[in-house]
Amino acid sequence: MTDPVAFPPVSPAEAEAAVRTLIRWAGDNPDREGLLDTPGRVTRSYKELFAGYEVEPRQYLERTFEEVGGYDQMVVLKDIRFVSFCEHHMLPVVGVAHVAYLPTDRVVGISKLARVVRGYARRLQIQEKMTAEIATAIDEVLRPAGVGVVIQAEHSCMTLRGVDVPGATLTTSTLLGAFRDDHRTREEFLSLTRRG
Repeated sequence: MTDPVAFPPVSPAEAEAAVRTLIRWAGDNPDREGLLDTPGRVTRSYKELFAGYEVEPRQYLERTFEEVGGYDQMVVLKDIRFVSFCEHHMLPVVGVAHVAYLPTDRVVGISKLARVVRGYARRLQIQEKMTAEIATAIDEVLRPAGVGVVIQAEHSCMTLRGVDVPGATLTTSTLLGAFRDDHRTREEFLSLTRRG
């Protein structure tokens, strides 16, 4: 979570004033009928879209289950859809995350893996950092034999502006433990995450 001392809170009125300024900067009148309520709508939507600053994703992993019947094979949750925002342009990054781990003596509820992804995604991000943050959190909290995270996403900062290449996706991965060291484990995971 963000340290409130280092980052003093901004009031809703201040945030709405900033949106009004951006509307004026874009060349429109924030006082016209269609835009009157826009500053409030934008700030409320940003509160939801940046909710990752209000949570500590690692906490989702703290409740585990030890009665696993000796299960020690790969646990893979695929196609976790997420929306994040590029920290360089504040434009949407939309994609899917594939998360896997090799449990040692405990497992976590699968919804918690999705919550970890969402917790890190709902911040200003770069995809490479987000991929590493998810893998490191799972590795440090669950202490599995290995962790694999692959993220595939489309970056609006590249597909809507700049080089303007619609449909291009970026793929990043972080492999820890057995996922990095054992080529069979790595290949099994990567084959499961290929989209076809």
